[in-house]
Amino acid sequence: MTLLSRAECRLKAHPLALDAGLAAGVLLCMLAGSFVDPHGEHGVSWSIRSPDPLSLLLMTLSAVALVFRRSAPMTVLALTGAASVTESVTGDPRAPVAMSAVIALFTVAATTDRPTTVRAGLLTMTILTGTAMLAGPLPWYAQENLGILAWTGIGATAGDAVRSRRAVVQAIRDRAERAERTREEEARRRVAEERLRIARDLHDVVAHHIALVNVQAGVAAHVMDKRPDQAKEALAHVREASRSALNELRATVGLLRQSGDPEAPTEPAPGLDRLDELAGTFRSAGLKVEVARTDHGTTLPAAVDLAAYRVIQEALTNVQKHAGPAAKAEVSVVRVGPNIEVTVLDNGQPEDGPPAAGGGHGLLGMRERVTALRGTLTTGPRYGGGFRVHAILPVKTRTATTGESA
Repeated sequence: MTLLSRAECRLKAHPLALDAGLAAGVLLCMLAGSFVDPHGEHGVSWSIRSPDPLSLLLMTLSAVALVFRRSAPMTVLALTGAASVTESVTGDPRAPVAMSAVIALFTVAATTDRPTTVRAGLLTMTILTGTAMLAGPLPWYAQENLGILAWTGIGATAGDAVRSRRAVVQAIRDRAERAERTREEEARRRVAEERLRIARDLHDVVAHHIALVNVQAGVAAHVMDKRPDQAKEALAHVREASRSALNELRATVGLLRQSGDPEAPTEPAPGLDRLDELAGTFRSAGLKVEVARTDHGTTLPAAVDLAAYRVIQEALTNVQKHAGPAAKAEVSVVRVGPNIEVTVLDNGQPEDGPPAAGGGHGLLGMRERVTALRGTLTTGPRYGGGFRVHAILPVKTRTATTGESA
């Protein structure tokens, strides 16, 4: 910080001292103007003159009043204006007491609003100039009288300009602060949404593959002694499911890496193009799955494609875990107007009672995924047994529509 900057900071921290210094400077200027006579008998001769004691008193009082111009600007303007009027009537030769009134008027204009400035400026200008012209010792057309008119107008205009500039600077600062707060809030919102999305992906991946591993491990343990070939096949499925789980976990957790970390996987997120593969993993685990699709040729946004895949994955995982060993699942993906509808049905009888329509992290995660895309999700038991999951997702999301219009 430079010496000038430090001095400015100290003056701003002590405004009364700054006003006292300003008052002293104004007093010196008024004294100099009262002792010097620029109008001599033979033209301009800067001869020395002696002001009246009353003029010296009025100059001192008006300068002292300027010390308090920040705390009581209107009162200071009234006091300095009264001193100027008194000097205009009694002073001969006249002393420049009106200088203090000009400073006070500048302060009023800089610290109040424009209507107040206009009223105060017109009133001060009229009273000081009118008194000097009508009751002063000089002719009404004297330059000193016109000078009072000009200087009071300059004081009011300059103060209003300073106030306007301060208002503009403050508005710019306020907009910058609001923009900064908005950016921070948007960044926090995006981080929270990204964390929620990653948590959903982790839940879906782990729940799906661990359920398959659990089923295949149980099959292997059951047939290990009597049918070792079938146990070996079940263990192979366990190995494949665990490998897939590790790959998807690596891809999901890779999103959390920082810029300096090793390069994250570039494998695309799963979508409905892998639906047959997903159904095959459940069939290999012993679940009968039928897939029906009428959405061929439909290009889905990445977020919708991933959400539809995760809804089917989570629904089939719940069927595998809760619907019993003889359950059968039906998956349908249908394009209906501007939406894609995903339905998963099963005819199983839950061994531990039907899951609640809104309970469980899996159903909650599905609902949050669908709601985030402005879709709807309906879940609940079917009449006659089984469970139904029905999701309606818009083919064009707000993000995709904005991108196209841009």
